[in-house]
Amino acid sequence: MIADRNEEAFDIGKIMALLPHRYPFLLVDRVVEVKPGESVRAYKNVSINEVFFQGHFPGLPVMPGVLILEALAQAGGLMVLSGFTPEKRSGKVFLFTGLDKIRFRRPVYPGDRLDLHCKLLRSRLNLWKIEGRALVDGELAAGGELSAAISTREDL
Repeated sequence: MIADRNEEAFDIGKIMALLPHRYPFLLVDRVVEVKPGESVRAYKNVSINEVFFQGHFPGLPVMPGVLILEALAQAGGLMVLSGFTPEKRSGKVFLFTGLDKIRFRRPVYPGDRLDLHCKLLRSRLNLWKIEGRALVDGELAAGGELSAAISTREDL
């Protein structure tokens, strides 16, 4: 969509430069808008070709809830990491540390566009609390609070 192309948007190349995830676990296709360290709007185009649909569930393909949450976490990571200089980002990884108040409201099917909205609730040192909402056609599919930490790869 042309409307998604603005100076705050990230294409897949920029996303891959910021996140270590790769197929089949890279779950953000485009960042529509980012305010580093504040908020992000991104999306995942859900395709029948996703590897998880082979077994979840045959005859009724539904995106696993845990992968919806992973997509939100990746969007949140993009929000945080986009505010770091390349030097500060080097060798760092953004990791889940917790989930709170998570609710699933509707299934996500092949052909859906999963809109990912995250905003920073608070941060302290290398810990981040993010409110995330995943929507399809403006309807809430899943949402809640995600906690994450930034760690160096050497510490893992």
